[in-house]
Amino acid sequence: MAPVRGDGMRGLAVFISDIRNCKSKEAEVKRINKELANIRSKFKGDKTLDGYQKKKYVCKLLFIFLLGHDIDFGHMEAVNLLSSNKYSEKQIGYLFISVLVNTNSDLIRLIIQSIKNDLQSRNPVHVNLALQCIANIGSRDMAESFSNEIPKLLVSGDTMDVVKQSAALCLLRLFRSSPDIIPGGEWTSRIIHLLNDQHMGVVTAATSLIDALVKRNPDEYKGCVNLAVSRLSRIVTASYTDLQDYTYYFVPAPWLSVKLLRLLQNYNPVTEEAGVRARLNETLETILNKAQEPPKSKKVQHSNAKNAVLFEAINLIIHSDSEPNLLVRACNQLGQFLSNRETNLRYLALESMCHLATSEFSHEEVKKHQEVVILSMKMEKDVSVRQMAVDLLYAMCDRGNAEEIVQEMLNYLETADYSIREEMVLKVAILAEKYATDYTWYVDVILNLIRIAGDYVSEEVWYRVIQIVINREEVQGYAAKTVFEALQAPACHENMVKVGGYILGEFGNLIAGDSRSAPLVQFKLLHSKYHLCSPMTRALLLSTYIKFINLFPEIRTNIQDVFRQHSNLRSADAELQQRASEYLQLSIVASTDVLATVLEEMPSFPERESSILAVLKKKKPGRVPENEIRESKSPAPPSVTQNNVHVNNSHSKLNNSNANTDLLGLSTPPSNNIGGGGGGGNSTLIDVLGDIYGGGNNNSSAVYNTKKFLFKNNGVLFENEMLQIGVKSEFRQNLGRLGLFYGNKTQVPLTNFNPVLQWSAEDALKLNVQMKAVEPTLEAGAQIQQLLTAECIEDYADAPTIEISFRYNGTQQKFSIKLPLSVNKFFEPTEMNAESFFARWKNLSGEQQRSQKVFKAAQPLDLPGARNKLMGFGMQLLDQVDPNPDNMVCAGIIHTQSQQVGCLLRLEPNKQAQMFRLTIRASKETVTREICDLLSDQF
Repeated sequence: MAPVRGDGMRGLAVFISDIRNCKSKEAEVKRINKELANIRSKFKGDKTLDGYQKKKYVCKLLFIFLLGHDIDFGHMEAVNLLSSNKYSEKQIGYLFISVLVNTNSDLIRLIIQSIKNDLQSRNPVHVNLALQCIANIGSRDMAESFSNEIPKLLVSGDTMDVVKQSAALCLLRLFRSSPDIIPGGEWTSRIIHLLNDQHMGVVTAATSLIDALVKRNPDEYKGCVNLAVSRLSRIVTASYTDLQDYTYYFVPAPWLSVKLLRLLQNYNPVTEEAGVRARLNETLETILNKAQEPPKSKKVQHSNAKNAVLFEAINLIIHSDSEPNLLVRACNQLGQFLSNRETNLRYLALESMCHLATSEFSHEEVKKHQEVVILSMKMEKDVSVRQMAVDLLYAMCDRGNAEEIVQEMLNYLETADYSIREEMVLKVAILAEKYATDYTWYVDVILNLIRIAGDYVSEEVWYRVIQIVINREEVQGYAAKTVFEALQAPACHENMVKVGGYILGEFGNLIAGDSRSAPLVQFKLLHSKYHLCSPMTRALLLSTYIKFINLFPEIRTNIQDVFRQHSNLRSADAELQQRASEYLQLSIVASTDVLATVLEEMPSFPERESSILAVLKKKKPGRVPENEIRESKSPAPPSVTQNNVHVNNSHSKLNNSNANTDLLGLSTPPSNNIGGGGGGGNSTLIDVLGDIYGGGNNNSSAVYNTKKFLFKNNGVLFENEMLQIGVKSEFRQNLGRLGLFYGNKTQVPLTNFNPVLQWSAEDALKLNVQMKAVEPTLEAGAQIQQLLTAECIEDYADAPTIEISFRYNGTQQKFSIKLPLSVNKFFEPTEMNAESFFARWKNLSGEQQRSQKVFKAAQPLDLPGARNKLMGFGMQLLDQVDPNPDNMVCAGIIHTQSQQVGCLLRLEPNKQAQMFRLTIRASKETVTREICDLLSDQF
């Protein structure tokens, strides 16, 4: 609003000053209401208002609206300003309309007529104001109303250059909302020929428009390639004095050059014509040559502009992937940037070299920079650059350097940032498998991975090593021996226990001849880890024990004692108790031959794509080279069933679709900001862990939104200027684990740091929560982790709270945060067909078994958004079950220690009324109310 005050509207300046001087919200509202009453009386009573006064009052209304207050009058006065011949009055009228007028307004026809009048004006300023208004509104109505006028303005020979620029950008804006606005036929060539326009501003705007058109219809606009190459060649070969108006710090038209280079990347090959291809190659070579010239200025703007053109040219070279000389030259020039002092340039060089490493022409050239890239991985201050160095090492790896790169990555993994460890583990596992000539080396690498970064080894990785060992007979004995030795370490990660239990259960007999690894020794070693493991791992170990009875009959008695102990024990996990009981009976009843048949070795796994590679592709879409690993493989060992004991040692009920056991990998994902130096204290915090719901400055109140966590398990739970708290959680049946990460955002330590669980003894009878203690001092810029476990004993309505207190610069701070532990976290999704669903639905028709709420949509009805929320809520979203395709139905079971509660959900949208009807039916009355209350205001 500052430029408007400079236009001489003293009353507006005084009003803005009054608002800024208000001491409270109430004073501001009072002043605004007084002004609104004054403006309303002026508009209603005084019919002799001149254009200046209308403009002043409309400006005040616009300012009030921008402060967040509703404006329900003044629209007609703003429309009247459009007919003024004064620029300032017409500008304010268009500004008000662009911001406040709804496309469904009754005034829209008057507005469209006024805009058409201005489009036909001979005054280019009025035409530009009209075009800017059309682009700002950008609605379908605008596109339909001006679909003839704007293209004519764009290609007409009588149109001034400044109007052509605005027309091209306006057409681009309308094209994005209404792609059918652009006429075809003869218009295509006329739009393409704008690339030959003498005015560089017109060419720049037209290039943006043509780039969008090419992405939608590349064949129709293919004629733009020759003109784009020709224009690019003229720009690149021109001196900076030739294009003075469009030269930026001695670089001729850098923005247009970048746009033209991006436009050409829409085609592959760029062109089939030899002459055009030769001219393009010559142009690209000139860009590479100019980048090597001494800088004409020491200012950063000069190097930024020159490098922007260079990197885009290299992207085009990589895209074409047909000129070996250019690819090698590009690689060499990028190599020089690896030692540049600017973080951004090092990042961009590494990123471009990742793409070059996938080309057969430049792969060997990229490998020459291996040592520098390894140093970048280890020594860079910025975590995003370190991560990009890891990506490049992964891309440049082949059989010749695989062992060296894998070893370097393993060495770095011990001190690597938490944010990149999980991805590094996946990449090391893929490289070790892809380039393993000796599979004993592969086994060593994976076991080292588990030892160094066990928390970040996902199920896919340890499943994979088991599959390979089972499929390769020559490595089975070595794997059994190596994993047995690894299990003897005092501190042994749970994933190592899983791998050890599985491999020894299958191939422990291959090392049983050595007294140091006798059958009883193997059994005692595994059982010593049993009580430290999760239910899933315990289930796997029980399956290993039954396999031992088949492999080593001499220790049958010892194993049966363990089975009896767990059969009679009142366990929190009924599945473990049942499994132990069944295995005990199997070992007693079955004959030796039957036992050998049931517990025979696992068959080889069928050949499929590596599940590890699939996980990496999902984590890094578009950034993972297509290094498909083809080997006898399966995405996961199948589950143990009652009918076939020998199928797998993993715990079937716990292995649900979200079974990523990387709970402790709660650290910062790769930062998207490549420009930061990474040396600051806050760079280690979890400020990009997930969605940040607010950054408050009031230490006494928590700035967070627990409701968001109804549909997600990970994210930032709380943040203010001193502390940030991230959470990552996982749930299995009635058990859950949460990891809380406390990040100190200040430059001083937080002392007497003490999170305390606020959960009454009565509530604990329904949800038992245990919380580990943390260190009392949280150092400046540091991050600590706290683990919580939860066991759902019976359904509950509220969630526990933690009270966090600490001292900051001698001042006591305290606030409370509700934990994301709502009852829906203990849902198990349940598949049903339509017949089963509605049969169950009718059975749960009692008054106490159902709960229903009708409520208005919190925002315009968003059915895809509602589907996504229901999928994240924990229940199974059932497609093609409800006869009405708009209705959404779900089914799930809430697991508690005392019982399992079946639950059905039906969400019925009413598009006309913008409302929802939510119905919950469950076998327990309290559950229906609790689930209904949780969901009723979330859509």
